[in-house]
Amino acid sequence: MDFLEAITPFLAAAAAVLAAVVLGWVLRRLAARALRKVPQVHEVTRKARGPLQAVLAVLGIRIALGATARDAAWFPPVDYVLVLALIVSLAWLLVAVLSIVETVVLRHYESSSRDNRRARRLKTQIMLARRVAVAVVITLALASVLLTIDEVRALGAGILASAGLISIVAGLAVQSSLSNVFAGVQLAFTDAIRVDDVVLVEGEMGTIEEITMTYVVVQSWDERRLILPSTYFTSTPFENWTRRRSELLGTVELDLDWRVPIESMRIRLREILDASELWDSRTGTLQITKATDGMVRARILVSAADSGALWDLQCLVREQMVGFIQSRFPEALPRQRWEAVPLSSAAPAVIPAENDDAGHQPRDGRLFTGSPEAERRGADFRGPGDDALNERESRTVS
Repeated sequence: MDFLEAITPFLAAAAAVLAAVVLGWVLRRLAARALRKVPQVHEVTRKARGPLQAVLAVLGIRIALGATARDAAWFPPVDYVLVLALIVSLAWLLVAVLSIVETVVLRHYESSSRDNRRARRLKTQIMLARRVAVAVVITLALASVLLTIDEVRALGAGILASAGLISIVAGLAVQSSLSNVFAGVQLAFTDAIRVDDVVLVEGEMGTIEEITMTYVVVQSWDERRLILPSTYFTSTPFENWTRRRSELLGTVELDLDWRVPIESMRIRLREILDASELWDSRTGTLQITKATDGMVRARILVSAADSGALWDLQCLVREQMVGFIQSRFPEALPRQRWEAVPLSSAAPAVIPAENDDAGHQPRDGRLFTGSPEAERRGADFRGPGDDALNERESRTVS
């Protein structure tokens, strides 16, 4: 009889754990049935399976031990541990529920609306709200754990009395961190940037990949990540290409010869755009924007639904137009021209030389060589160290 009484609490705890597993499975099936319209519902509800079973198991064990072993000497410390475990598991479950709510809302909105801008705005705000809620839940769970300790509860009045001084000291210590937190909240709810926005920061073009409470992650076109503090986007000018709408305009420029057939190029451009799924049918024009330096510049303006589609569309139009000109109008390819001028027409006029004092025309116009007078002038311009050379030249002239 004593053995049966000794193992009764353990049997009751095991039965409670088994009941928690069964009840958790039933609740998960009910949640999956209620969320059957959500894509990949099993992956969504799987997030809460562990915390739900932990809450039910701890709660069942505590109830079972309270009913079968309340008078035992080991019950108070075990019950205290169970209380702490229940607080932690409840916080875990709330965090999982917040993640499930975020996933369900975002997937429902994305499947029921074509407004990409509103979807990105809602995604940004829900992600940040979920992070704030998770921080609040963890803080409350930690405070609840501390309040279960009698010594901490006794110090509560003193802590509240010194809260003003502590808040001032803490504010000074984490001033930059708090400014980033408030900047993150401001970014999420003022609609300055959103997840998947196309931005130009620090000379880099990229998309907003993640917005946290303290920093923003920008993914560049080559899949690098720029980690910028939230205060950067509230204190530094930057370009947001998709703030009002996700649709974008892009240009393709071609430098061609003056003999390029403009109308044929316009017809070919229309054929390329009509056959492409990347074009959103808003803008597709071709204009000559420059006609200098021996070439004309054709600018093609196209539009697409987002930045990725626009880039692919620009590359497609450029490749197709270059191939079209190469195969159909090779004379329109850019080239440079030179004009050959005949030598007879470019020969300089001969200016007759003036006669000297004796009426004779000089045979050579050189200054220091070619005649006795020139040689004497050259000797006069030589330095004192050239006396030997001057003497030889004098003998040669005489």
